[in-house]
Amino acid sequence: MGAEIYVSPGTLLAALPDMLDPNFMHSVVLMCQHSDQGAYGLVVNRPSGHRTQQVLADHKLWSKADAELFFGGPVNMNQLQLLHSAGEQVPGGVSILPGVFVGGDLDIAARWWLDGPDLARAGLRLVVGYSGWGPGQLEAELARGSWIPAPGAQELIFMHEPRNIWRAVLRSLGKEAEGLEFLPPDPHWN
Repeated sequence: MGAEIYVSPGTLLAALPDMLDPNFMHSVVLMCQHSDQGAYGLVVNRPSGHRTQQVLADHKLWSKADAELFFGGPVNMNQLQLLHSAGEQVPGGVSILPGVFVGGDLDIAARWWLDGPDLARAGLRLVVGYSGWGPGQLEAELARGSWIPAPGAQELIFMHEPRNIWRAVLRSLGKEAEGLEFLPPDPHWN
């Protein structure tokens, strides 16, 4: 067997237009970890429509916020994670790429959201669940061409309109992915 190719943390994986799995159709996954043990990432372009005021009604701070929750993937949907650009302002986060952090103190993040400028809100996402792959699973999907790797960038991950991230990531690849952003998920839809 040949040497395995692992996706570096901070890489964005854009689903090919023909991926029909509803969890990943037109999705972009921020890779957080990939090794021979498996892979872990967060979908960055799936707003849930649920707000912290309802979902975190018992939390002393997030219940006062009006932040939208995002779906990070279909695994462990009872797990809440922070994705942010706050750096040391929200301690405990792990740098995934310049200006992008995963994790951190939930209470301090809530204060950052509540007291900070609109710019602070633009760089903070509460993510429910994650995307996970067992050993060799992501490698097989990459070999089949189900995902297109792209360099991660803070401005892509925290775009004002998250539903536009998939097309923006494909456009960022230039000729390599030219025209893919206009294809429907199923060619029969044309």
